[in-house]
Amino acid sequence: MSSDATRVVHAGLPAPAQGEPFLPGPTFAAPYHLTGDPSSSPFGYQRDANPTWQRYEAALGALEGAEAVLFASGMAAVSAVVLALGPGDVLVAPADGYPGIRALGREHLAPRGVEVRLVPTDEAAVRAALGGATLVWLETPSNPGLDVVPIASLAEAAHAVGAALAVDNTLATALGQRPLDLGADLVVTSCSKALSGHSDLVLGVVTTRAGERAAALREWRSRAGAIPGPFEAWLAHRSLATLDVRLERAGANALALAELLATRDDVSGVRHPGRPGDPGHATAAAQMTRFGSVVGFALPDADRAQAFLARSELVTEATSFGGLHTTAERRARWGTDAVPEGFIRLSAGIEAAEDLLADVTRALDAVR
Repeated sequence: MSSDATRVVHAGLPAPAQGEPFLPGPTFAAPYHLTGDPSSSPFGYQRDANPTWQRYEAALGALEGAEAVLFASGMAAVSAVVLALGPGDVLVAPADGYPGIRALGREHLAPRGVEVRLVPTDEAAVRAALGGATLVWLETPSNPGLDVVPIASLAEAAHAVGAALAVDNTLATALGQRPLDLGADLVVTSCSKALSGHSDLVLGVVTTRAGERAAALREWRSRAGAIPGPFEAWLAHRSLATLDVRLERAGANALALAELLATRDDVSGVRHPGRPGDPGHATAAAQMTRFGSVVGFALPDADRAQAFLARSELVTEATSFGGLHTTAERRARWGTDAVPEGFIRLSAGIEAAEDLLADVTRALDAVR
């Protein structure tokens, strides 16, 4: 199966069996029947393994040619990677990306003797911080600024100083870019966003091509109890089949919205890596096949931004992205990102483009 569109439909499914469903239902168990030698069965207790997780892990691994380790949330996946650092280690991480990584660095790693270097999502800034690094964490495109850095050259630079490279690929997904192909050692993705796409579950995954890393991550998952629920894993696997078509529609809507917003004199700072006028477009085009559903832009102030969100009928105010429904928020309300008070992060859904564009136009005109 060479096509992503085909792969997501069939990935992780068992071989056809007469009278059996395409995707078996979730396995609910704490203990399993297990007699004699524990090594005689892969399933003894659910904190260690579950067949529903394993089918979804097989599906996600097939998208990247890697081993996938599923976690209870995106933050659990992030924690499994970075909390392996100890005294004397050095983490280089984005100052302008997902705030959870910064919180872990400030509240957990630094007190344990890990040096945490927070730098902008900018190639020169990352390179300048590499000396003595143990782990380099990239988020590209970044959230919410949508900055893009070259993974391949930064992977080479990180490896040259003996550091591992991890990439948060939540916004692009494996259908947008494959960081492991570009030299990354680990990829972390929140399955809560575009991978599942229905805004109804929380999961995370780490993928790697290094067997010893995957084994260590599974050991961490079991010891920390950061295990996914089987029903959530089953829902996510069921939803994976439509990932390609969802990304196609949402990505087209996002680009159309970015182009519309860029024509308006009451909107500034429009960002979308798929738009030729975007500062990160050249880098994005070199390593991405799809550019994601997220658009960033700014209105003059917080009041105008909130009024726009209130006036829109199709844009739901919410804090996530990558779902079927178009969502947006005034990102400065959290106080975690260095963005203007009127900055809006919008995630395009799969509504008809003409309806979405008309709705956004009406809402903007109403608050001009």
